[in-house]
Amino acid sequence: LQKRVAAIKFMNEIRGYHVPVKHKLITALMRGARRMSASRKKAHKQPIRLEMLKQILRLCDRQTLKGLRDYAILLFGFSGAFRRSEICALMVDDLEETPDGLKVFIRTSKTDQEGAGQMIALPHGQAFPVTDILKDWLRAAHIHEGPVFRSVRKGGRSVGSSLKPLAVSHILKEYIAQAGYDPDLYGAHSLRSGFLTEASEHGASLFKMLEVSRHKSTDMLLHYVRSANLFKDHAGEKFL
Repeated sequence: LQKRVAAIKFMNEIRGYHVPVKHKLITALMRGARRMSASRKKAHKQPIRLEMLKQILRLCDRQTLKGLRDYAILLFGFSGAFRRSEICALMVDDLEETPDGLKVFIRTSKTDQEGAGQMIALPHGQAFPVTDILKDWLRAAHIHEGPVFRSVRKGGRSVGSSLKPLAVSHILKEYIAQAGYDPDLYGAHSLRSGFLTEASEHGASLFKMLEVSRHKSTDMLLHYVRSANLFKDHAGEKFL
């Protein structure tokens, strides 16, 4: 409803017409609709924490093309707090290896609708060697240009077209279920939120987290910081 009201407002304004959505009846109805929907907001997906990530990565059979691809997707998605659309849009030319890690160019994203592009850095990784895993995947799949993450054809010996964003969720849920967790509680965004939660818990500054997450404001990041530090320096720890 809010999108439709905004569209009506915009189209009337650019034509120089009266803007009907400012009528008190409309604003009152929208306030009522927001109040009614407030208690039915969709629950946020749970973040993937480090120990859980280790569990699901162990389930990926890296001796197979699909297993290696899945391992690379999950590790890459977590390491850069990527959205599923960004994972699927990644091209080989968007990756630049440096002595310190990978430079990843994000062509377009939710917070960059004009497509100016954004560059983020990924350390090579010690516990999670994302650079080596990506190189292993590209080499095994014989990918030299175009989309990095692709479908694996029947038989598991060659790759097809680039993945759709929904496929990232399906891949994650597959391993979540195998690890014994409820897949309904997790989605592709769990990789992104998991990285940010862990970063906050391990003492990363809000500025450095923003550098990776590319949020336009700190409001959402503060949610992860609060969640990760809920019991740290609790106001009542000295007397409760």
